[in-house]
Amino acid sequence: MAEEEEEETELSEKQKIEIAKWFLLNSPPGEIYYVAKDVKSILHDDDLYNKAASEAFPVYNKSHFISLPMPDRSGDVLVTSFGELEGYAYLDPRTAQVAIVDHVKQVCTEVRPATDEELPSPYIEEFRCALDAEILKYVEESYPKGVCSVYCANGKDIEGPGSDFEFAVVISAARHSPQNFCNGSWCSVWNIEFKDDQQTVEVKGKIEVDAHYFEEGNVQLDAKHECKDSTLFQAPDDCAVSISSIIRHHETEYLASLEASYLNLPDSTFKDLRRKLPVTRTLFPWHNTLQFSLTRDISKELGIGK
Repeated sequence: MAEEEEEETELSEKQKIEIAKWFLLNSPPGEIYYVAKDVKSILHDDDLYNKAASEAFPVYNKSHFISLPMPDRSGDVLVTSFGELEGYAYLDPRTAQVAIVDHVKQVCTEVRPATDEELPSPYIEEFRCALDAEILKYVEESYPKGVCSVYCANGKDIEGPGSDFEFAVVISAARHSPQNFCNGSWCSVWNIEFKDDQQTVEVKGKIEVDAHYFEEGNVQLDAKHECKDSTLFQAPDDCAVSISSIIRHHETEYLASLEASYLNLPDSTFKDLRRKLPVTRTLFPWHNTLQFSLTRDISKELGIGK
């Protein structure tokens, strides 16, 4: 009976773009350019690659909270959805500037002063600025290459007490060392809800840690953690100290739990990945495999040992 040959169907351009985007978006931290180079060579079509890259890079950059130096050397801008404006523009609240970003090249092409409409009111800015100073102090102490920013996520036009507002604290730290076959990043987002009627501040955090080791192998870590806490609604400086202490506590606690789990890997996790003994509860006799019927049958068919 003749075997029917399966016809190979050519992928459509849309399918190729979606596959290319999948590979780009799933690149480990700091490795999207290596993946992009391979994707481009596989596609053999610059137009398809440019289409995929133009859609994937902005999403990748924002999800990894990459930081880019501004052209005037006034600091770094975080590429996040919290500071995103129109036309690939991103607000840096600390310097009150807006950076225009080329996502595919991952560079800031220009910078301009932020308009009054893009900045919080003086009342909100007092709280934001106080918290930013405390978070910056914490990040400089805890993350060698960390970058942080505090955004007003809701209520930026409030002029005085009596209304609720919300901040978003973003902390991003990356260490890229491809020459040593490892890259990693720490990203945390803290939503700070100031509730005036209850005189409380609710803190909700999401932490994501990614690491990739690829020396003679391919090992990836993708750890996520969520937590919440609260404190009293106080004066701007007092609120800032309380909130930064909460963030410091939870991030330090989570990092300690990660380190503890790593210490237990050799004694627990790695040993659980395989059986200590086969189902027969005896070691396999590699020196005398002829005692097994399958080996005898194969040897007989092949005429081995005659």
